[in-house]
Amino acid sequence: VMSAIKESNIKNGLCLVQTAHTTCSVYFDEYMHDTNYYGDDYLTVDIDHLLDRLVPRQTTENFPYLSPGPKHIAYGMKKTDPNYPAEKWSMLNTDAHIRADLLGSNVTLGIKDGRLMNGSVGSIYFVDFDQTRERNRIVNIILVGDDK
Repeated sequence: VMSAIKESNIKNGLCLVQTAHTTCSVYFDEYMHDTNYYGDDYLTVDIDHLLDRLVPRQTTENFPYLSPGPKHIAYGMKKTDPNYPAEKWSMLNTDAHIRADLLGSNVTLGIKDGRLMNGSVGSIYFVDFDQTRERNRIVNIILVGDDK
């Protein structure tokens, strides 16, 4: 994000960081300096623990969620996009959709004097909650402003 702002020459304006993936989130939070043995900062781990209690993982069809239903499964089985394998189990990701809904898909921060207004410890995080498949993910950075 910082390099995109620098390359744009925008001095004052807005920065939108957004994902169109419905199982992904972009959110803004404080960077924590302490990490667990996997390298995850403690606040991220705390958020994960909270989400695990609120939104249990979907491990089989129709439990603990109704979604995806038979019409959506039929739709998914017809897709030819390599990011969406034609496997019914790959659609058992309702938990990922709900988690992404809770954290949101975008962050908008100001740009002042060519710098992102994220404070001294604020960071932008991207997370993909879908654990059913590997895929390429896209994050969009949209900058609006002037060079004065």
